[in-house]
Amino acid sequence: MNLTFNRVAGLSMKGGRRDNFFFCLLDHHKESGRWFLKSILDVKDEDEYSDGDDILNQWIDKYDLKHVIVDFPLSRPACHECNLKCPGVAKCPVGHVEKVREDITAILEIDRKMEEENPKEYERRRNFEDLTHFDRDTFSKESQDFMLSKSFKRRLKKGFVPYWNRSLDFWIWCSYHDQLLELFNTTFDSFGNTSLMMLSRFSYMKRHFPQECFFYEGHVNLILLELLKSRIILKKNILNLTDLDLGIEARLDIVKKIENKLGIFIYDNDLEIIVKNVRAFDSFLLAVCGLQKAKGQARSMPDWTLPHLTNFILPSFVSGT
Repeated sequence: MNLTFNRVAGLSMKGGRRDNFFFCLLDHHKESGRWFLKSILDVKDEDEYSDGDDILNQWIDKYDLKHVIVDFPLSRPACHECNLKCPGVAKCPVGHVEKVREDITAILEIDRKMEEENPKEYERRRNFEDLTHFDRDTFSKESQDFMLSKSFKRRLKKGFVPYWNRSLDFWIWCSYHDQLLELFNTTFDSFGNTSLMMLSRFSYMKRHFPQECFFYEGHVNLILLELLKSRIILKKNILNLTDLDLGIEARLDIVKKIENKLGIFIYDNDLEIIVKNVRAFDSFLLAVCGLQKAKGQARSMPDWTLPHLTNFILPSFVSGT
């Protein structure tokens, strides 16, 4: 196996200043060819003898970490970096914003024409295909063979806001909006669940990290959808995650299936931590996301999503991808 790197960590940090967060480290054992869960760290800010930020820095130094996957944005919306005299959202000349705006307009216009030309057939197909997603990768402005679900059409009509959305958001909406809504009752929103406190904290923390430590962005719900798409986990596993009675069992089932499919070795005490703590479970999934990146199994992002700034990883679990 040719690996880009052989050690990766997942860091789940979403939450307030005093929320605990977890670091999960996966290490590749060359002789056996397996990945091991080497360490899982519960960083507690309420420890009177140490600060959580210091503990994290020490942990990164201890394991000489070079690759870390986090669950929050590493880039900002276009407006945050723009110094132009603003002509307004509808006339924004920034390249990737203009690209998204034009694509949304084209998609909605094709949909409008299809509805006007044959409304009965349009509604019949709409009802039949309402749970399917729109594939942005195969879309062209000349395309006539696609349907928009009602929920995705409403999402597009709300528009793209360059002071809140990144162009990455639009790309993910096109491929995952309906599935995210169906299974998680939410859609992708870069800053919808991200606090200013957390972003400020990380901005401070990374000044103390080694310069050679490289950060990537992952998204737990999208990782779960990719696991579902590859048939590693079942739909009921995802639905049961939020159930108070079945949540632990669902996390255990998901982790065991990942462990078996990807050849990861997890000690029993670490497994117990992961399945009993949602934040630890998230950090494990982020580390798995990085593992797939190390194996070269991650989807390529279009240039207009600015992958050099987002460092976003969308893992693939299909062999040979």
